[in-house]
Amino acid sequence: MRPSAASPAAHALHAMTELSRALFEAPGEGEILRLAMHHIATAGPYCAEAGYLHVDGDLVPSPRNDHTHAESVDRRVRELEGQDGPVTVPDRPWGWALGLRGNERLHGYLVVTSRTRPTSAQRSLLATLVWHTAAALSVAFAQRRQREDALELYRVKEDRAALQQQLISVVAELRNQRAVHTLMADIAASGGGEEAVTRALHGLTGLPALVEDRFGRLKAWSGPGRPDPYPEPDPVRQNHMLRAVAREAGPVRVKDRLITLVRPHGEFLGVLALVDALGEADEHTLFALEHAAASLALELTHLRSLAEVELRLHRELVDDLLTGTDAASAYARSEAVGHDLHRSHYVVVVEWSNRTADDSFARAVGRAASAVGMHSLVTRRSDHVVLVADDRPHARALHEALTRETGTRSGTIGVSAPSDSVPDIPHRYREAQRALEARLSSRERYGTTFFDELGLYRILGPGADHQELETFVHEWLGQLIDYDSRHHAAMVETLSRYFDYGGNYDETAASLAIHRSTLRYRLQRIREISGNDLANVEDRLNLQVATRVWKIVLGGSG
Repeated sequence: MRPSAASPAAHALHAMTELSRALFEAPGEGEILRLAMHHIATAGPYCAEAGYLHVDGDLVPSPRNDHTHAESVDRRVRELEGQDGPVTVPDRPWGWALGLRGNERLHGYLVVTSRTRPTSAQRSLLATLVWHTAAALSVAFAQRRQREDALELYRVKEDRAALQQQLISVVAELRNQRAVHTLMADIAASGGGEEAVTRALHGLTGLPALVEDRFGRLKAWSGPGRPDPYPEPDPVRQNHMLRAVAREAGPVRVKDRLITLVRPHGEFLGVLALVDALGEADEHTLFALEHAAASLALELTHLRSLAEVELRLHRELVDDLLTGTDAASAYARSEAVGHDLHRSHYVVVVEWSNRTADDSFARAVGRAASAVGMHSLVTRRSDHVVLVADDRPHARALHEALTRETGTRSGTIGVSAPSDSVPDIPHRYREAQRALEARLSSRERYGTTFFDELGLYRILGPGADHQELETFVHEWLGQLIDYDSRHHAAMVETLSRYFDYGGNYDETAASLAIHRSTLRYRLQRIREISGNDLANVEDRLNLQVATRVWKIVLGGSG
């Protein structure tokens, strides 16, 4: 029996394979486009009406274009602005402009017409030819970059080899695309979070996958080999790495990792990476990594939008608390944002020398507060960020956390006394500001200062008021005033006279009409009752000021 003739499909597939080989062996982009236009008929009843290459931001027509309809076709292709779309040519019932796209850019267009409407199989063959042409153009453009930058030569050769290997079988390429689509479906089905992305990416590539935030802290890891503990990031090295990766297109190898930035709209939100210590990653792996990063970028952008809404609600509430608002409304609004305002609160003011008090810094302050266990509401002013926190901050923890966030310790924090009611918060805000100002005026500008530890400085300056004077007197003389009230004694008056006469025993005793030994006894009792040491310079100064305020400002009433 005579062997049967090859089927049209087999013939077309063989012709496509030969064309693919010719495309990849062509010496340049122009020749690739010429070959594709010349062999367009191998894919079906097609005619190559026009071809374009994308050069220096413009579409350059091929010399082989049909000049009969050149002007109208050219105008239509430019109207598409990078998209595929129909093209109208007289006597051609079907016409289409097909973009020749690589992973990173549009390489050009192929404008194809037909006297009959193509079948589904013929369209599939045309799509395959366009895909092969675009892939060959990607290689050709990569070869041009090789000549311009010798340092990229080895990588481009590897990419080309991977592409050629990928193009051996159309079926293998379709399998890879289906696998990536499965990756995207798995991520979407599981909520699209960082854990879902790393889990799906590890399952697809077989390599450990991880997500870090922009500061280098681990947020998710799937696969073996996770370091425990995870290395603490170096801010300087992290920023250098991010800048280096940002300068490159696509994933970049850094030591044993393939790294791509999660960067929607140009803002760094994190890093997605594969651990590839043995250099096993191929073009399929890079393709999956880039698509996973795109999916993660969408999710993180959504989470960022939610965070910005939450921050705005927090800010509006805190702004009203700082300027004064009714308690009932404040309690209802705080409950709506998940914060218990019924507890005692502290107002915390944060200023950093190298950071503008914008939304980004406000979020950084909020993260640092959460990291040290502070539950707080956050807002910002023109030059500082304000927290309303439900617990007294640790003397150093918040400052140290912000030092890690900002990369510098040149920041100052002021903390108010505790506030037990909503109407008291504006007053506490002024206290926090005065604590901040006192720190900035000191020899050591950077660190944390608590208002209730300022001592005499609390009643100095324009922020002091009558209530503050009473608080200061009560702090230093309260126990003596209570003692005098209970025992009908005159301990505060004795202390005041003692300071009035410069500590002279004889003159003080004479002014009080008591014996010198009685004065000595009273002073000893004053030390015991108040717990303050008259020989201590700081205690003596604060006690003397307190007695003056008690006598002159408060009328000696306590």
